[in-house]
Amino acid sequence: MLIYGLKTCDTCRKALKALPEAEFRDVRADGVPGEVIDSALAEFGDKLVNTRSTTWRELDEAQRARPAKDLLADHPTLMKRPLIVAGETMYLGWTKDVEAALAG
Repeated sequence: MLIYGLKTCDTCRKALKALPEAEFRDVRADGVPGEVIDSALAEFGDKLVNTRSTTWRELDEAQRARPAKDLLADHPTLMKRPLIVAGETMYLGWTKDVEAALAG
């Protein structure tokens, strides 16, 4: 199981604490592989882009209008987090539903 997120993100820390066997990847330091972004965009669509983030607010309208894949490639911190990859299944965020599905 892989968790993509930020080491400074409280929600990512909660997910990692509940899933100690998971491997953590910091998107700021390591980025997110293109195939993972493609799969996540196919699964979650525009929900993958965190429009409430500081990074988003710093972008101008022209940048915000770019395709999500290009935005995430240039600004991996724009991704909603955590993105959890468990085999063929992906989960976005750390909601009660995701926690119940993964942490039991």
